[in-house]
Amino acid sequence: MKNIFNTIESALIGSAALVLSLISPSAIATVDGVVGPTFTLTAKADYVTLGDGTVAWAWGYANGNGMMQYPGVTMIVNQGDVVTVKLKNTLPLPVSIVFPGQEGVVATGGSAGLLTKEVPGDGISEVTYTFTATHAGTYLYQSGTRPELEVEMGLLGALIVRPNVANAAHQAYGHVDTTFDREYLFLITEMDPVIHGLVEAGRIADVDNTVYHPVLWFFNGRNGPDTMSNPNVPWLPTQPYNCLPRMHPGEKLLMRIVNAGRDLHPFHHHGNNTNLIARDGRLLESVPGAGPDLQTSDFTIRTVPGETYDAIFSWTGANLGWDIYGHTTSDPLLPGEFAADHGKPLPVTLPNVQELTIVSDYSGSPYLGVSAALPPGVGGFNKTGGYYYMWHSHTERELTNNNIYPGGMMTMLIIEHPSQNIP
Repeated sequence: MKNIFNTIESALIGSAALVLSLISPSAIATVDGVVGPTFTLTAKADYVTLGDGTVAWAWGYANGNGMMQYPGVTMIVNQGDVVTVKLKNTLPLPVSIVFPGQEGVVATGGSAGLLTKEVPGDGISEVTYTFTATHAGTYLYQSGTRPELEVEMGLLGALIVRPNVANAAHQAYGHVDTTFDREYLFLITEMDPVIHGLVEAGRIADVDNTVYHPVLWFFNGRNGPDTMSNPNVPWLPTQPYNCLPRMHPGEKLLMRIVNAGRDLHPFHHHGNNTNLIARDGRLLESVPGAGPDLQTSDFTIRTVPGETYDAIFSWTGANLGWDIYGHTTSDPLLPGEFAADHGKPLPVTLPNVQELTIVSDYSGSPYLGVSAALPPGVGGFNKTGGYYYMWHSHTERELTNNNIYPGGMMTMLIIEHPSQNIP
């Protein structure tokens, strides 16, 4: 709840609230990306900004001749599309792209590599990859050339295939039970800055993976709390994607999760369980057409390296034992409200404001969407009266930026009042 915090998340709430207070609702989107089915990517190098205040030399797939970005372009296509990806390369090593989960990928141009055709770093040559997006779902793509180095350096991204249905923008797969209201991408990576420093110095031969030690963790290419800044902010030019899920009570939020790193990360989401409906772009169904009847409900998703997950989260405040809006029984129900708690008063007497330690996101009221008077100089960042839940790695060291807490693989879910606009 937003009124009193007794857990470690309380230290982070102010950062999320401050970020929200500085951005306009129209700047927040769901999954940002480039719509295909034809793409041109260029492997480039540039700096990324880290949550500990430093920078790291990284590689990434740029959109055409644009700036390098970490992670690479999120490619969005429709089921049944013939997808064409042209790859150019300006890096000192040959690079390539592999598409796990896609069938019949044909690569032309370049030179033969261990897994697929590769393109040299001359900035002119190119390899073209073609495949039919047969299955809807969430997928990873990455370099198939020296992946132990090139994936670590940032040559990776997400591919989203929307289903061949009329409601494709709000349905994850072909079955109606995968319908959602909002979707957000959670692409997980980690980084060992020692490797990045060696590559920047031209000492690629000195990279030793037997002493690999990541100290930075990312959602969509950003460390917390940068995850909650706007997309495309000017101070993160090579990290365009943010990660700030927002929803109204009762809505269904589709979590598209991609573990693009080499470590296992337990993704813990407060507020409610999710229903895991698909893994690696395949619906968890017993027979074709059954829908996600094999879905599982949990509060932590054990993300395995190289795997992707689709899960649906919903929140109504069910069984809190009191009315989140402060309704009386004569007030009408609001959309998504848990009817059994309608009109129930708070089960405790709130202390005087002078007796509270007020964190910066407290709106002055325990009710969703309500603000009230606060003492001078405290609180005030929660402009919409939202409820905040921290979503993060449940491996504690991954909540740091190079051992500086808080940060890392961390963001906030914000539950907004039904009247609050969320694009």
